[in-house]
Amino acid sequence: MLDREGFRPNVGIILINARNEVFWGKRIGEHSWQFPQGGIKYGETPEQAMYRELHEEIGLLPEHVRIVGRTRDWLRYEVPDKFIRREIRGHYRGQKQIWFLLRMAGRDCDIHLRATDHPEFDAWRWSDYWVPLDAVIEFKRDVYQLALSELSRFLNRNSRVPLSPYGVHHGRHGGGQRRPPQAAMGVPVVPAEASAAADDAVLPAAPATNPTES
Repeated sequence: MLDREGFRPNVGIILINARNEVFWGKRIGEHSWQFPQGGIKYGETPEQAMYRELHEEIGLLPEHVRIVGRTRDWLRYEVPDKFIRREIRGHYRGQKQIWFLLRMAGRDCDIHLRATDHPEFDAWRWSDYWVPLDAVIEFKRDVYQLALSELSRFLNRNSRVPLSPYGVHHGRHGGGQRRPPQAAMGVPVVPAEASAAADDAVLPAAPATNPTES
């Protein structure tokens, strides 16, 4: 389902925990990281699509989250031709997205990356709200910046999350110096196999990866 300009309606999800850290998922079999997202089906509202994608991609149910805010309008990104199937080139241009900011009301053990038989991610982590976006595929970076910036106004007023320009890292690590993407994204990494671990399980810190663009 494309609009007149060739954009597919889509939802994006920024999930934060009690520390205002953001959920990132590692794309299965790749070295890039991204937020949960997915297309809006015919007859769905953006909110209905958001809850469906939330469960399909990371196993969470509506009771595990609460909606904090959403973008006022569609945010768009274009997909380079090399990522578009040949038969739809010239028709499909990219995605137009409504972004939701969700706060985690459940526990980390509620996250399941294999809730369906077509998983999107094979690992996940919490990271500071503002991080360099080097680990995100290049053509999505601008829309990520726009979504994070617009939705940051919904964060708690007493939050320690600063309004930071991209390329400068602030937050719990302090200093305001640029950090390499793998450090900025934070550890530990939680593999898919550990997503269904017991509530009190302690996950060891994994060595940081060196994300590259696919």
